[in-house]
Amino acid sequence: MSSIHLVLGGIRSGKSAYAEDLAAEIANGQPVIYVATGTVTDDEMAERIRRHRDRRPATWQTVESPLNPVGALRESGIQTGSAPVLLLDSLDGWVSNLLIEHEGMVASELEARTVGAVRRFASYVGEIDADAVVVSSEVGHSLVATSSLGRQFQDLLGTVNQEMAATTDAVTLVVAGIPVRVKPLSP
Repeated sequence: MSSIHLVLGGIRSGKSAYAEDLAAEIANGQPVIYVATGTVTDDEMAERIRRHRDRRPATWQTVESPLNPVGALRESGIQTGSAPVLLLDSLDGWVSNLLIEHEGMVASELEARTVGAVRRFASYVGEIDADAVVVSSEVGHSLVATSSLGRQFQDLLGTVNQEMAATTDAVTLVVAGIPVRVKPLSP
């Protein structure tokens, strides 16, 4: 039986490290597939991605996909039972990439497309009978962005986080490195 655990937190809150530990615990020595949505846009982002790579066990398989994680997982041959845990890091990176890829698209159309992609990911997890840990930034505690693109990102990610949280078995908010359970696993 598959499950999805959403891990939310602010920038540098410790959410990725917590999610990695959680994925390793769930996997219990079995394979973990790390689904990376980040893209190198500058030296700082390259360093951030390098730190994430260095922290992961060498036995974990990485599937990189900034726009279509489900398609990339299918292409990599992930099948039912072949990986007990998928770790998607991060939902906000994926949303940001989609926003940039579809710049100029009507907001409601972009929202429908993005929410549909998130639903397909959740369905895929169930289809291959895997467990998944999904990392995303919580934008609800930040200031409203000063740019139109920033506000569109915040609104879209807030909607996507709500959609993901509604379909998950558990939600944890990481605050200053401390995990706070928001939605418990169902019995």
